Amino acid sequence: MPSFDVVSELNYHELDNVLDQANREVGTRFDFKGTDANFEHKDKTITLQAAAEFQVKQMLDIFNGKLAKRGIDIRCFKVDPPVQSGSRVRQVLTIQEGIEGELGKKITALIKDSKLKVKASIQDNKVRVSGDKRDDLQAVMALLRKENFALPLQFNNFRD
Repeated sequence: MPSFDVVSELNYHELDNVLDQANREVGTRFDFKGTDANFEHKDKTITLQAAAEFQVKQMLDIFNGKLAKRGIDIRCFKVDPPVQSGSRVRQVLTIQEGIEGELGKKITALIKDSKLKVKASIQDNKVRVSGDKRDDLQAVMALLRKENFALPLQFNNFRD
Protein backbone atom coordinates (compact mmCIF):
# COMPACT_ATOMS: atom_id res chain seq x y z
CA MET A 1 0.00 0.00 0.00
CA PRO A 2 1.60 3.32 -1.05
CA SER A 3 2.24 5.86 1.72
CA PHE A 4 4.20 8.98 2.62
CA ASP A 5 4.88 11.10 5.69
CA VAL A 6 3.99 14.76 6.19
CA VAL A 7 6.68 16.35 8.36
CA SER A 8 8.00 19.74 9.36
CA GLU A 9 11.78 19.56 9.57
CA LEU A 10 14.67 21.99 9.41
CA ASN A 11 17.92 21.33 7.58
CA TYR A 12 20.46 22.08 10.32
CA HIS A 13 23.43 22.02 7.95
CA GLU A 14 21.86 24.83 5.91
CA LEU A 15 21.01 26.68 9.14
CA ASP A 16 24.67 26.53 10.19
CA ASN A 17 25.62 27.97 6.79
CA VAL A 18 23.06 30.77 7.23
CA LEU A 19 24.40 31.63 10.68
CA ASP A 20 28.00 31.60 9.44
CA GLN A 21 27.18 33.91 6.53
CA ALA A 22 25.12 36.24 8.73
CA ASN A 23 27.91 36.47 11.34
CA ARG A 24 30.41 37.29 8.59
CA GLU A 25 28.19 40.00 7.15
CA VAL A 26 27.60 41.56 10.58
CA GLY A 27 31.35 41.50 11.20
CA THR A 28 32.13 43.34 7.97
CA ARG A 29 29.35 45.94 7.91
CA PHE A 30 30.30 49.50 8.79
CA ASP A 31 27.30 50.12 11.07
CA PHE A 32 28.28 47.12 13.24
CA LYS A 33 32.00 47.98 13.64
CA GLY A 34 33.12 47.67 17.25
CA THR A 35 29.71 46.60 18.60
CA ASP A 36 30.46 42.89 19.12
CA ALA A 37 27.10 41.92 17.55
CA ASN A 38 26.67 38.22 16.84
CA PHE A 39 24.37 35.23 16.31
CA GLU A 40 24.52 32.25 18.69
CA HIS A 41 22.94 28.84 18.07
CA LYS A 42 22.27 26.52 21.02
CA ASP A 43 19.93 23.53 20.84
CA LYS A 44 16.57 24.86 19.57
CA THR A 45 17.28 28.60 19.98
CA ILE A 46 19.17 31.25 18.08
CA THR A 47 20.13 34.40 19.99
CA LEU A 48 20.82 37.72 18.30
CA GLN A 49 22.95 40.08 20.41
CA ALA A 50 23.88 43.69 19.72
CA ALA A 51 24.41 47.02 21.45
CA ALA A 52 21.15 48.66 20.31
CA GLU A 53 17.65 47.56 19.37
CA PHE A 54 17.84 48.92 15.82
CA GLN A 55 20.95 46.77 15.27
CA VAL A 56 19.09 43.66 16.40
CA LYS A 57 16.31 44.49 13.92
CA GLN A 58 18.92 44.87 11.16
CA MET A 59 20.43 41.54 12.18
CA LEU A 60 17.01 39.90 11.93
CA ASP A 61 16.61 41.32 8.40
CA ILE A 62 20.06 39.97 7.47
CA PHE A 63 19.14 36.57 8.93
CA ASN A 64 15.81 36.44 7.07
CA GLY A 65 17.53 37.34 3.79
CA LYS A 66 20.12 34.60 4.24
CA LEU A 67 17.35 32.09 5.09
CA ALA A 68 15.51 32.95 1.89
CA LYS A 69 18.67 32.52 -0.20
CA ARG A 70 19.29 29.10 1.36
CA GLY A 71 15.69 27.95 0.85
CA ILE A 72 14.73 27.76 4.53
CA ASP A 73 11.21 28.89 5.37
CA ILE A 74 10.98 31.75 7.87
CA ARG A 75 7.94 30.11 9.48
CA CYS A 76 10.33 27.58 11.09
CA PHE A 77 11.19 30.22 13.70
CA LYS A 78 9.18 31.81 16.50
CA VAL A 79 10.50 35.34 16.97
CA ASP A 80 10.42 36.79 20.48
CA PRO A 81 10.55 40.58 21.01
CA PRO A 82 13.95 42.19 21.70
CA VAL A 83 14.93 42.40 25.39
CA GLN A 84 17.28 45.00 26.88
CA SER A 85 19.67 43.60 29.50
CA GLY A 86 22.32 46.00 30.71
CA SER A 87 24.13 47.51 27.76
CA ARG A 88 23.12 44.67 25.38
CA VAL A 89 19.94 43.90 23.49
CA ARG A 90 18.99 40.27 22.85
CA GLN A 91 16.38 38.69 20.66
CA VAL A 92 15.62 34.97 20.79
CA LEU A 93 14.42 32.91 17.82
CA THR A 94 13.01 29.50 18.72
CA ILE A 95 13.18 26.70 16.16
CA GLN A 96 9.81 25.04 15.58
CA GLU A 97 9.94 21.48 14.32
CA GLY A 98 7.57 18.56 14.16
CA ILE A 99 3.83 18.46 13.71
CA GLU A 100 2.27 18.85 17.14
CA GLY A 101 -1.16 17.54 18.13
CA GLU A 102 -3.36 20.46 17.07
CA LEU A 103 -1.74 20.90 13.65
CA GLY A 104 -1.79 17.13 13.11
CA LYS A 105 -5.52 17.02 13.85
CA LYS A 106 -6.10 19.91 11.44
CA ILE A 107 -4.17 18.12 8.68
CA THR A 108 -5.99 14.82 9.17
CA ALA A 109 -9.38 16.59 9.25
CA LEU A 110 -8.52 18.41 6.01
CA ILE A 111 -7.55 15.11 4.35
CA LYS A 112 -10.75 13.40 5.54
CA ASP A 113 -12.90 16.30 4.33
CA SER A 114 -11.34 16.06 0.86
CA LYS A 115 -13.21 12.75 0.28
CA LEU A 116 -10.09 11.17 -1.26
CA LYS A 117 -9.68 7.44 -0.66
CA VAL A 118 -6.72 7.75 1.70
CA LYS A 119 -6.14 7.21 5.38
CA ALA A 120 -4.24 9.71 7.57
CA SER A 121 -2.88 8.95 11.02
CA ILE A 122 -0.77 10.95 13.48
CA GLN A 123 2.47 9.24 14.49
CA ASP A 124 4.76 11.12 16.91
CA ASN A 125 5.70 14.37 15.12
CA LYS A 126 4.47 13.41 11.66
CA VAL A 127 1.31 12.47 9.81
CA ARG A 128 1.37 9.26 7.76
CA VAL A 129 -0.91 9.18 4.73
CA SER A 130 -1.61 5.88 2.99
CA GLY A 131 -3.91 4.89 0.16
CA ASP A 132 -4.42 2.39 -2.65
CA LYS A 133 -3.47 4.68 -5.53
CA ARG A 134 -0.43 6.85 -6.04
CA ASP A 135 -2.62 9.48 -7.74
CA ASP A 136 -4.69 9.89 -4.57
CA LEU A 137 -1.53 10.47 -2.54
CA GLN A 138 -0.32 13.06 -5.02
CA ALA A 139 -3.71 14.78 -4.80
CA VAL A 140 -3.29 14.94 -1.00
CA MET A 141 0.16 16.51 -1.46
CA ALA A 142 -1.30 19.12 -3.79
CA LEU A 143 -4.12 19.81 -1.31
CA LEU A 144 -1.69 20.32 1.58
CA ARG A 145 0.56 22.59 -0.51
CA LYS A 146 -2.41 24.88 -1.22
CA GLU A 147 -3.23 25.30 2.48
CA ASN A 148 -1.39 27.89 4.53
CA PHE A 149 -0.29 26.26 7.78
CA ALA A 150 1.69 27.85 10.62
CA LEU A 151 4.65 25.60 9.83
CA PRO A 152 6.20 24.65 6.49
CA LEU A 153 5.41 21.07 5.48
CA GLN A 154 7.61 18.59 3.67
CA PHE A 155 6.73 15.20 2.25
CA ASN A 156 9.15 12.33 2.69
CA ASN A 157 9.40 8.55 3.01
CA PHE A 158 7.26 7.99 -0.10
CA ARG A 159 6.75 4.25 -0.53
CA ASP A 160 5.07 2.49 -3.41
